[in-house]
Amino acid sequence: MNDATPIPTTTAKDWASDQEVRWCPGCGDYAVLKAVQRTMPDLGVAREKTVFISGIGCSSRFPYYMSTYGFHTIHGRAPAFATGVKLANPELDVWIITGDGDALSIGGNHTMHVIRRNLDTQILLFNNEIYGLTKGQYSPTSRIGTRSPSTPFGSVDRPVNPCMFALGSGARFIARGIDVHKNLPDVLKAAHAHKGASFVEIYQNCIVYNDDVFAAFTQKQNAPHAQLWLQAGEKLLFDGGAKGLALDTEALALKVVAGDDPAVIAHNPKNRGMAAMLIEMQQSEGFPVALGVIYEDPRPTFESAVIEQNAKAAEGKAPDLQKLVSKGQTWQVLKEPRAE
Repeated sequence: MNDATPIPTTTAKDWASDQEVRWCPGCGDYAVLKAVQRTMPDLGVAREKTVFISGIGCSSRFPYYMSTYGFHTIHGRAPAFATGVKLANPELDVWIITGDGDALSIGGNHTMHVIRRNLDTQILLFNNEIYGLTKGQYSPTSRIGTRSPSTPFGSVDRPVNPCMFALGSGARFIARGIDVHKNLPDVLKAAHAHKGASFVEIYQNCIVYNDDVFAAFTQKQNAPHAQLWLQAGEKLLFDGGAKGLALDTEALALKVVAGDDPAVIAHNPKNRGMAAMLIEMQQSEGFPVALGVIYEDPRPTFESAVIEQNAKAAEGKAPDLQKLVSKGQTWQVLKEPRAE
C-alpha cells in the first residue's frame, strides 16, 4: 500500500484478532484492549502498517489480540525492538505495550532511552502496582506497606512515579488514563496525534493480586472530587467545579481553592514545571489525581534525525557493497594450482 492508496474504513471488530483473550476474569486489561480496538478506526491508519510490540507480563499478551503486525519480545526490551522497527520502516505506526514491572524494573534503562531519543511511538504503560504474571510480588510502583509474597511484612521501597520518570527522561508527551474510564480513547487519540514518544500511564486494576488499589479515585462515589481531567486552556477545576487549583507563589506549589476563586489557573500543557506539580499531586494531601494530557511540547523525532543524517552521508556517493566490504585491512586468499 502506497501513500496514495486510500485507507479502508474499519470497525473495532476489524482490529480484533481471532485469538482467545486470556486474562483473569475482571482484569482491567480487557477494558484497555477494547478501548484501543475502538480507537484504532478513528486514527486513519491501516492495519498492515500498524505494529504492537510488548515485553513480558500480563499486559504483554496484547499483540496477540490485535489484528495487526506484532511482536511479543523479551522482558523489558520492547523499546529496543520498537526502535529497530521504526528505523527500518518509519512509515509504520508503532505501539509499545508494557507494564510497571516490565518498563520500570528490568526495562527501566530501555524505557528511559526510547523516551529521551523521542522515537515516534505510543508507549502504553499498564500500572497495577504489582507483578501479576509471576503471582503477586511487589513492583517498582507498589506503595510503601504493600504486602506480597516477596514483601510479607510490607514493602519499604519508595515507589517510582511513572509519569515523573518519563518527565525526567525528557518525555515530550505525558498523559494518564484509567482502564475503565470513558475518556481513555480520547487520551489514546491525543497520544497518537503527537509526533514523538507519547508516554501514557494507564491505571489498571489487578483483580487478583492488588484489587481496588486505585479505588480512592476510581470508584464512582470518589471520582468527582478525586479526579481532575485536564483540558488545554481550561481552568483546573474538579469536584463538579466546586474546587480548583491555584499557584501558591510563596511556596511555588499548587494549592486547592474554591472553584470560583479568580486565582484558579488554566492548564498549559507546554509548561513543564506545572506538569511536574500536577504529576506529583497526592490524594493524601487533599489534591485530585491529574488525568488526561499533562504535558505536550513536541520536538523533532529520533528517526527523522537518523534519516536526515543518512541522507547527508550518502550525498554524491554511489552504493558499492564490494568497496565497502573491502575497506580497511583486508586480504584475499588466492587458490594456487595444485602441484602434479
